[in-house]
Amino acid sequence: MRFVRYGAVGQEQPAVLDADGELRDLSGVVPDLAGGVLADLPRINPQSLPRVPGNPRIGPPVGRVGKLVCIGLNYSDHAAELGVDPPDDPVVFLKATSAIGGPNDPVIMPRGAQKVDWEVELGIVIGQRAKYVTEAQAPRQVAGYTIVNDVSERALQLERSGQWTKGKSCDSFAPMGPWLVTPDEVGDVHALDLSVDVNDARMQSGNTDRMVFTVPAIVSYLSELMTLHPGDVIATGTPPGVGMGHRPPRFLKEGDEMVLKISGLGEQRVTVRAEG
Repeated sequence: MRFVRYGAVGQEQPAVLDADGELRDLSGVVPDLAGGVLADLPRINPQSLPRVPGNPRIGPPVGRVGKLVCIGLNYSDHAAELGVDPPDDPVVFLKATSAIGGPNDPVIMPRGAQKVDWEVELGIVIGQRAKYVTEAQAPRQVAGYTIVNDVSERALQLERSGQWTKGKSCDSFAPMGPWLVTPDEVGDVHALDLSVDVNDARMQSGNTDRMVFTVPAIVSYLSELMTLHPGDVIATGTPPGVGMGHRPPRFLKEGDEMVLKISGLGEQRVTVRAEG
């Protein structure tokens, strides 16, 4: 099934997509797509639910995200474009949850930003509490998958002292969604195409079959470091074609439009704005 949250920022309501791609209101069944609801997502005939009228804003598909954990350099071809070897151990960093926005909300470049970059990533949404789970157990901890754009300001990330978090956590730097898709509908999570177009030009392209660390390996590894809770989201790394990997580098500017796609997970369409 494909779950959605719609409505104004901070007032999103749960919904599900029907076979025609129309929104069906789920608020009479669950209060939100958050917390314990993710451990037992409703299995319901969308046609039995009321249609959502109009064309509302689509919000992030998960509410009250506790942690947004990111894996760096997790595609072998992305590591190659940056001239580094794939890591022996997952590269882990955190991205502030205040960066999360809807899939079509604008990305706001902070004051002085010069090197804002795109990164399409498969997002894992945790549905069950996970601590010290094995790779065999890990798939049972997953509620579903979504798209995460790990927007990055490369000067803050790489040219200023400190950790990557500072270049990753600016407001609006984590567009998420549009959908939370259950694993049964996704199918083989390691055979998904990913892409980013900027102003209709293909910039980034790849497939999840090039992941260095698989989804079960990532969930298992992180569960050894921290307890994963329902609603936590893991961004699993990005394929080649990021702006800083182009020759010469190509970074975002005000007015640019990013279109991100992952097979079966929908599309993000994001306009870049400068902070006022």
